[in-house]
Amino acid sequence: MPHPYVLLSAAVSLDGYLDDLGPDRLLLSSPADFDRVDEVRASVDAILIGAGTIRADNPRLLVNSAERRAARVAAGKPEYPLKVTVSGSGDLDPEARFWHTGGDKLVYTTDQGAERAKAHGLAAEVAALGPDIDWHRLLADLAARGVDRLMVEGGGRIHTQLLQQNLADELQLVLAPLFVGTPEAPRLFGPGGYQDGRLRLVETRQIEDVVLMRYEPTAPGTGPLATPADHHWLRLACELAALCPPSRTAFSVGAVVVAADGTELARGHSREGADPVVHAEEAALAKIGADDPRLASATVYSSLEPCARRASRPAPCARLILDAGVRRVVTTWREPDTFVTAADGNGLLASAGVDVVVLPEYEERAKAPNRHLLP
Repeated sequence: MPHPYVLLSAAVSLDGYLDDLGPDRLLLSSPADFDRVDEVRASVDAILIGAGTIRADNPRLLVNSAERRAARVAAGKPEYPLKVTVSGSGDLDPEARFWHTGGDKLVYTTDQGAERAKAHGLAAEVAALGPDIDWHRLLADLAARGVDRLMVEGGGRIHTQLLQQNLADELQLVLAPLFVGTPEAPRLFGPGGYQDGRLRLVETRQIEDVVLMRYEPTAPGTGPLATPADHHWLRLACELAALCPPSRTAFSVGAVVVAADGTELARGHSREGADPVVHAEEAALAKIGADDPRLASATVYSSLEPCARRASRPAPCARLILDAGVRRVVTTWREPDTFVTAADGNGLLASAGVDVVVLPEYEERAKAPNRHLLP
Protein backbone atom coordinates (compact mmCIF):
# COMPACT_ATOMS: atom_id res chain seq x y z
CA MET A 1 0.00 0.00 0.00
CA PRO A 2 1.31 3.49 -0.79
CA HIS A 3 2.40 5.60 2.16
CA PRO A 4 3.25 9.29 2.44
CA TYR A 5 6.86 10.39 2.84
CA VAL A 6 7.21 10.41 6.64
CA LEU A 7 9.45 13.11 8.13
CA LEU A 8 10.10 12.96 11.89
CA SER A 9 10.92 16.32 13.49
CA ALA A 10 12.13 16.88 17.05
CA ALA A 11 14.42 18.95 19.26
CA VAL A 12 16.29 17.45 22.22
CA SER A 13 18.71 18.48 24.93
CA LEU A 14 22.30 17.28 24.88
CA ASP A 15 21.28 14.40 27.13
CA GLY A 16 18.40 13.36 24.88
CA TYR A 17 15.32 14.85 26.57
CA LEU A 18 12.32 16.45 24.89
CA ASP A 19 11.30 18.48 27.92
CA ASP A 20 11.88 18.89 31.64
CA LEU A 21 9.33 18.46 34.43
CA GLY A 22 8.59 22.15 34.88
CA PRO A 23 5.09 23.60 34.41
CA ASP A 24 6.02 25.35 31.16
CA ARG A 25 7.27 23.85 27.91
CA LEU A 26 11.07 23.80 27.73
CA LEU A 27 12.10 25.79 24.64
CA LEU A 28 14.87 23.84 22.94
CA SER A 29 14.97 25.54 19.52
CA SER A 30 16.26 29.00 18.60
CA PRO A 31 14.13 31.67 16.88
CA ALA A 32 15.80 30.94 13.54
CA ASP A 33 15.10 27.23 13.95
CA PHE A 34 11.45 27.90 14.78
CA ASP A 35 11.31 29.72 11.43
CA ARG A 36 12.91 26.70 9.72
CA VAL A 37 10.25 24.46 11.25
CA ASP A 38 7.61 26.85 9.98
CA GLU A 39 9.09 26.50 6.48
CA VAL A 40 9.00 22.71 6.73
CA ARG A 41 5.39 22.82 7.92
CA ALA A 42 4.49 24.93 4.92
CA SER A 43 6.00 22.30 2.59
CA VAL A 44 3.99 19.31 3.83
CA ASP A 45 0.43 18.09 3.34
CA ALA A 46 -0.22 17.07 6.93
CA ILE A 47 1.30 17.44 10.42
CA LEU A 48 0.81 14.71 13.01
CA ILE A 49 1.18 14.78 16.80
CA GLY A 50 0.08 12.43 19.54
CA ALA A 51 -2.71 13.07 22.01
CA GLY A 52 -0.12 13.34 24.78
CA THR A 53 1.50 16.30 23.02
CA ILE A 54 -1.89 18.04 22.83
CA ARG A 55 -2.38 17.52 26.56
CA ALA A 56 1.15 18.56 27.55
CA ASP A 57 1.81 21.47 25.17
CA ASN A 58 -1.61 22.62 23.94
CA PRO A 59 -0.08 23.54 20.53
CA ARG A 60 -1.77 25.41 17.69
CA LEU A 61 0.40 23.68 15.06
CA LEU A 62 0.16 26.41 12.43
CA VAL A 63 2.15 27.81 9.53
CA ASN A 64 2.87 31.24 11.03
CA SER A 65 4.27 32.98 7.95
CA ALA A 66 1.58 34.74 5.93
CA GLU A 67 3.85 34.62 2.87
CA ARG A 68 4.23 30.85 3.14
CA ARG A 69 0.49 30.38 3.58
CA ALA A 70 -0.12 32.55 0.51
CA ALA A 71 2.36 30.45 -1.47
CA ARG A 72 0.46 27.30 -0.50
CA VAL A 73 -2.81 28.80 -1.70
CA ALA A 74 -1.18 29.97 -4.94
CA ALA A 75 -0.01 26.39 -5.51
CA GLY A 76 -3.57 25.11 -5.14
CA LYS A 77 -3.13 23.77 -1.60
CA PRO A 78 -5.12 24.57 1.53
CA GLU A 79 -3.80 27.52 3.52
CA TYR A 80 -2.76 25.17 6.33
CA PRO A 81 -1.68 21.53 6.24
CA LEU A 82 -4.12 18.96 7.57
CA LYS A 83 -3.67 18.59 11.36
CA VAL A 84 -3.69 14.98 12.54
CA THR A 85 -3.62 13.45 16.00
CA VAL A 86 -3.59 9.86 17.24
CA SER A 87 -5.31 8.69 20.40
CA GLY A 88 -5.99 5.10 21.36
CA SER A 89 -8.50 6.11 24.02
CA GLY A 90 -10.19 8.96 22.14
CA ASP A 91 -10.07 10.99 25.35
CA LEU A 92 -9.30 14.46 24.00
CA ASP A 93 -10.04 17.92 25.36
CA PRO A 94 -12.43 19.70 22.96
CA GLU A 95 -11.22 23.07 24.29
CA ALA A 96 -7.59 22.52 23.24
CA ARG A 97 -6.17 25.08 20.80
CA PHE A 98 -5.43 22.28 18.32
CA TRP A 99 -9.11 22.14 17.30
CA HIS A 100 -9.79 25.85 17.03
CA THR A 101 -6.95 27.13 14.81
CA GLY A 102 -5.77 26.35 11.30
CA GLY A 103 -7.59 24.25 8.73
CA ASP A 104 -8.98 20.70 8.72
CA LYS A 105 -8.37 18.29 11.61
CA LEU A 106 -8.38 14.49 11.70
CA VAL A 107 -8.33 12.09 14.66
CA TYR A 108 -7.16 8.49 14.28
CA THR A 109 -8.25 6.23 17.08
CA THR A 110 -9.49 2.71 17.88
CA ASP A 111 -13.05 1.49 17.42
CA GLN A 112 -13.68 1.99 21.13
CA GLY A 113 -11.89 5.34 21.19
CA ALA A 114 -13.98 6.62 18.28
CA GLU A 115 -17.14 6.50 20.39
CA ARG A 116 -15.51 8.58 23.11
CA ALA A 117 -13.96 11.07 20.66
CA LYS A 118 -17.30 11.64 18.94
CA ALA A 119 -19.01 12.08 22.31
CA HIS A 120 -16.58 14.93 23.09
CA GLY A 121 -17.90 16.84 20.08
CA LEU A 122 -14.44 17.52 18.63
CA ALA A 123 -14.16 19.91 15.71
CA ALA A 124 -12.56 17.18 13.62
CA GLU A 125 -13.22 14.09 11.55
CA VAL A 126 -12.79 10.90 13.58
CA ALA A 127 -11.42 7.80 11.84
CA ALA A 128 -11.37 4.40 13.55
CA LEU A 129 -8.51 2.04 12.71
CA GLY A 130 -9.85 -1.13 14.38
CA PRO A 131 -9.18 -2.61 17.81
CA ASP A 132 -5.66 -1.08 17.93
CA ILE A 133 -3.68 1.74 16.31
CA ASP A 134 -2.38 0.28 13.06
CA TRP A 135 0.30 2.60 11.61
CA HIS A 136 0.34 0.92 8.21
CA ARG A 137 -3.40 1.37 7.89
CA LEU A 138 -3.17 4.96 9.16
CA LEU A 139 -0.51 5.93 6.63
CA ALA A 140 -2.35 4.20 3.79
CA ASP A 141 -5.50 6.14 4.70
CA LEU A 142 -3.57 9.43 4.65
CA ALA A 143 -2.16 8.56 1.23
CA ALA A 144 -5.69 7.86 -0.02
CA ARG A 145 -6.65 11.34 1.21
CA GLY A 146 -3.94 12.89 -0.96
CA VAL A 147 -1.26 13.30 1.71
CA ASP A 148 2.08 12.81 -0.03
CA ARG A 149 4.32 14.33 2.64
CA LEU A 150 3.68 13.94 6.38
CA MET A 151 5.54 15.79 9.13
CA VAL A 152 5.49 14.09 12.54
CA GLU A 153 6.21 16.40 15.48
CA GLY A 154 5.83 13.94 18.32
CA GLY A 155 5.76 12.80 20.88
CA GLY A 156 8.48 10.35 21.67
CA ARG A 157 6.25 7.28 21.65
CA ILE A 158 5.07 7.99 18.12
CA HIS A 159 8.60 8.66 16.85
CA THR A 160 9.70 5.40 18.45
CA GLN A 161 6.91 3.34 16.91
CA LEU A 162 7.44 4.72 13.41
CA LEU A 163 11.17 4.02 13.51
CA GLN A 164 10.69 0.56 14.98
CA GLN A 165 8.24 -0.32 12.22
CA ASN A 166 10.52 1.02 9.45
CA LEU A 167 7.95 3.65 8.49
CA ALA A 168 10.10 6.80 8.77
CA ASP A 169 11.79 8.22 5.67
CA GLU A 170 13.70 11.05 7.36
CA LEU A 171 14.59 12.31 10.83
CA GLN A 172 15.25 16.01 11.39
CA LEU A 173 16.81 16.29 14.83
CA VAL A 174 17.80 19.55 16.51
CA LEU A 175 20.34 19.39 19.33
CA ALA A 176 20.06 22.15 21.92
CA PRO A 177 23.04 23.25 24.07
CA LEU A 178 21.59 22.40 27.47
CA PHE A 179 21.09 19.50 29.85
CA VAL A 180 17.90 18.34 31.56
CA GLY A 181 19.37 15.66 33.79
CA THR A 182 16.03 14.42 35.17
CA PRO A 183 15.50 10.68 34.61
CA GLU A 184 11.71 11.04 34.79
CA ALA A 185 11.57 13.69 32.03
CA PRO A 186 10.31 12.61 28.58
CA ARG A 187 12.90 11.33 26.15
CA LEU A 188 12.74 11.28 22.36
CA PHE A 189 13.07 7.53 21.84
CA GLY A 190 11.90 4.72 24.05
CA PRO A 191 13.19 1.16 24.51
CA GLY A 192 12.53 -1.68 22.10
CA GLY A 193 13.81 -3.18 18.89
CA TYR A 194 14.77 -0.79 16.11
CA GLN A 195 15.37 -1.33 12.40
CA ASP A 196 18.56 -3.02 11.28
CA GLY A 197 21.35 -0.73 10.17
CA ARG A 198 22.49 2.73 11.17
CA LEU A 199 20.81 5.93 10.13
CA ARG A 200 22.68 7.81 7.42
CA LEU A 201 23.64 11.41 8.16
CA VAL A 202 22.76 13.55 5.12
CA GLU A 203 23.15 17.08 6.55
CA THR A 204 24.38 19.04 9.55
CA ARG A 205 23.70 22.74 9.94
CA GLN A 206 24.33 25.26 12.72
CA ILE A 207 21.30 27.48 13.32
CA GLU A 208 22.20 30.12 15.90
CA ASP A 209 23.08 28.10 19.01
CA VAL A 210 21.46 24.79 17.97
CA VAL A 211 22.52 22.17 15.43
CA LEU A 212 20.20 20.54 12.91
CA MET A 213 21.03 16.97 11.89
CA ARG A 214 19.14 15.25 9.08
CA TYR A 215 19.19 11.46 8.88
CA GLU A 216 17.77 8.87 6.52
CA PRO A 217 17.14 5.20 7.36
CA THR A 218 19.38 2.64 5.70
CA ALA A 219 17.33 -0.49 6.42
CA PRO A 220 15.90 -2.44 3.48
CA GLY A 221 12.30 -1.64 2.76
CA THR A 222 12.48 2.11 3.39
CA GLY A 223 11.77 4.43 0.50
CA PRO A 224 11.31 3.66 -3.22
CA LEU A 225 13.33 0.73 -4.54
CA ALA A 226 16.25 0.97 -6.95
CA THR A 227 16.58 -1.24 -10.02
CA PRO A 228 19.79 -2.67 -11.52
CA ALA A 229 19.51 -0.19 -14.40
CA ASP A 230 19.47 2.70 -11.92
CA HIS A 231 23.10 2.01 -11.04
CA HIS A 232 24.20 2.12 -14.69
CA TRP A 233 22.48 5.41 -15.46
CA LEU A 234 23.51 7.11 -12.22
CA ARG A 235 27.15 6.16 -12.86
CA LEU A 236 26.80 7.78 -16.28
CA ALA A 237 25.38 10.94 -14.71
CA CYS A 238 28.41 11.09 -12.41
CA GLU A 239 30.72 10.69 -15.42
CA LEU A 240 28.95 13.54 -17.22
CA ALA A 241 29.65 15.81 -14.26
CA ALA A 242 33.35 15.57 -15.09
CA LEU A 243 32.65 17.24 -18.47
CA CYS A 244 31.49 20.50 -16.87
CA PRO A 245 33.65 23.60 -17.42
CA PRO A 246 35.33 24.44 -14.10
CA SER A 247 33.60 26.92 -11.82
CA ARG A 248 34.10 28.34 -8.35
CA THR A 249 30.52 29.57 -8.09
CA ALA A 250 28.49 26.50 -9.12
CA PHE A 251 28.56 22.72 -8.81
CA SER A 252 29.48 20.37 -11.63
CA VAL A 253 26.53 18.03 -12.20
CA GLY A 254 25.56 15.45 -14.81
CA ALA A 255 22.05 14.27 -15.69
CA VAL A 256 20.40 11.66 -17.93
CA VAL A 257 16.71 11.25 -18.81
CA VAL A 258 15.74 7.64 -19.54
CA ALA A 259 12.43 6.26 -20.82
CA ALA A 260 10.66 3.38 -19.07
CA ASP A 261 11.84 0.95 -21.77
CA GLY A 262 15.49 1.87 -21.10
CA THR A 263 15.91 4.27 -24.03
CA GLU A 264 18.10 7.26 -23.30
CA LEU A 265 16.07 10.36 -24.14
CA ALA A 266 18.69 13.02 -23.39
CA ARG A 267 21.71 13.87 -21.31
CA GLY A 268 23.20 17.11 -20.07
CA HIS A 269 25.71 18.67 -17.73
CA SER A 270 26.18 21.97 -15.92
CA ARG A 271 27.33 24.95 -18.04
CA GLU A 272 26.86 22.90 -21.22
CA GLY A 273 27.37 24.67 -24.55
CA ALA A 274 27.34 28.44 -24.54
CA ASP A 275 25.12 28.81 -21.47
CA PRO A 276 27.27 29.56 -18.40
CA VAL A 277 24.42 29.07 -15.89
CA VAL A 278 22.47 26.11 -17.30
CA HIS A 279 21.99 23.21 -14.86
CA ALA A 280 22.38 19.57 -15.82
CA GLU A 281 18.72 18.53 -15.50
CA GLU A 282 17.68 21.73 -17.29
CA ALA A 283 20.08 21.03 -20.17
CA ALA A 284 18.86 17.46 -20.56
CA LEU A 285 15.13 18.23 -20.39
CA ALA A 286 15.50 21.06 -22.92
CA LYS A 287 16.50 18.48 -25.54
CA ILE A 288 13.19 16.61 -25.23
CA GLY A 289 9.93 17.83 -26.69
CA ALA A 290 7.53 19.03 -24.00
CA ASP A 291 4.79 16.86 -25.50
CA ASP A 292 6.88 13.68 -25.58
CA PRO A 293 4.56 11.05 -24.03
CA ARG A 294 7.53 9.10 -22.67
CA LEU A 295 8.30 11.79 -20.09
CA ALA A 296 5.43 10.71 -17.81
CA SER A 297 7.07 7.32 -17.20
CA ALA A 298 10.70 8.43 -17.56
CA THR A 299 13.37 8.69 -14.88
CA VAL A 300 15.74 11.62 -14.38
CA TYR A 301 19.19 10.58 -13.11
CA SER A 302 21.25 13.36 -11.54
CA SER A 303 24.57 13.30 -9.74
CA LEU A 304 23.30 16.03 -7.37
CA GLU A 305 19.91 16.46 -5.73
CA PRO A 306 17.85 18.62 -8.13
CA CYS A 307 17.90 22.21 -6.92
CA ALA A 308 14.86 23.63 -5.13
CA ARG A 309 16.14 27.22 -5.29
CA ARG A 310 18.45 29.06 -7.65
CA ALA A 311 19.46 32.65 -8.32
CA SER A 312 20.35 32.32 -12.02
CA ARG A 313 16.91 31.31 -13.36
CA PRO A 314 13.29 31.69 -12.21
CA ALA A 315 12.58 27.94 -12.13
CA PRO A 316 14.77 25.50 -10.16
CA CYS A 317 15.43 22.04 -11.57
CA ALA A 318 12.97 20.34 -9.23
CA ARG A 319 10.22 22.54 -10.66
CA LEU A 320 11.37 21.84 -14.25
CA ILE A 321 11.16 18.11 -13.54
CA LEU A 322 7.63 18.47 -12.16
CA ASP A 323 6.55 20.66 -15.08
CA ALA A 324 7.87 18.04 -17.50
CA GLY A 325 5.63 15.44 -15.86
CA VAL A 326 8.47 13.17 -14.74
CA ARG A 327 7.46 11.06 -11.74
CA ARG A 328 10.73 9.35 -10.81
CA VAL A 329 14.20 10.72 -9.92
CA VAL A 330 17.37 8.87 -8.95
CA THR A 331 20.20 10.82 -7.34
CA THR A 332 23.02 10.39 -4.85
CA TRP A 333 24.45 13.58 -3.32
CA ARG A 334 22.32 15.90 -1.21
CA GLU A 335 22.91 19.54 -2.11
CA PRO A 336 25.14 21.16 0.55
CA ASP A 337 24.59 24.72 1.77
CA THR A 338 27.56 26.06 -0.23
CA PHE A 339 25.50 28.34 -2.47
CA VAL A 340 21.88 27.95 -1.32
CA THR A 341 20.85 27.32 2.28
CA ALA A 342 18.12 24.89 3.35
CA ALA A 343 17.91 23.30 -0.10
CA ASP A 344 15.56 20.30 -0.25
CA GLY A 345 14.93 19.43 -3.87
CA ASN A 346 14.26 15.81 -2.99
CA GLY A 347 11.66 16.92 -0.46
CA LEU A 348 9.99 19.22 -2.98
CA LEU A 349 9.80 16.40 -5.50
CA ALA A 350 8.58 13.83 -2.97
CA SER A 351 5.89 16.19 -1.68
CA ALA A 352 4.58 16.42 -5.25
CA GLY A 353 4.31 12.64 -5.56
CA VAL A 354 7.60 11.91 -7.33
CA ASP A 355 9.42 8.70 -6.38
CA VAL A 356 12.87 9.83 -5.25
CA VAL A 357 15.54 7.13 -5.02
CA VAL A 358 18.83 8.03 -3.30
CA LEU A 359 21.86 5.77 -3.91
CA PRO A 360 24.48 6.99 -1.42
CA GLU A 361 27.16 4.62 -2.71
CA TYR A 362 27.78 7.01 -5.64
CA GLU A 363 28.15 10.15 -3.54
CA GLU A 364 31.94 10.21 -3.70
CA ARG A 365 31.84 9.98 -7.51
CA ALA A 366 29.44 12.91 -7.61
CA LYS A 367 31.66 14.95 -5.31
CA ALA A 368 34.88 14.24 -7.24
CA PRO A 369 34.64 17.13 -9.76
CA ASN A 370 33.53 19.45 -6.97
CA ARG A 371 36.32 18.91 -4.43
CA HIS A 372 37.51 22.50 -4.77
CA LEU A 373 34.12 23.73 -3.51
CA LEU A 374 33.92 21.48 -0.46
CA PRO A 375 35.37 22.14 3.01
